[in-house]
Amino acid sequence: MKSLTPAQRQFLKGLAHSRQPVAMIGNQGLTAAVLKEIERGLDAHELIKIKAASDKPDTRRAWLEEICTATGAAPVQQIGKILVIYRPIGKPVIVLPG
Repeated sequence: MKSLTPAQRQFLKGLAHSRQPVAMIGNQGLTAAVLKEIERGLDAHELIKIKAASDKPDTRRAWLEEICTATGAAPVQQIGKILVIYRPIGKPVIVLPG
């Protein structure tokens, strides 16, 4: 996934605002089951939120990076314990600005 432009990232942040998390990273950390759930969410919605239970910002940042690497998604934002990622599907539903 190529990186997003600031305008695209801003657009996706606006779309993500009203969405609910589709996956949660719990006390077990980023497991294969969680990654599978994230993949399913991306396939269905393109833009998803993930709730990360860790209180450590560095851990959440590392999870975001690992998720994006594993799924080919682009990071949109991280606010507190919420991670937002985007990956277009075959026929994209979300049309990104320029």
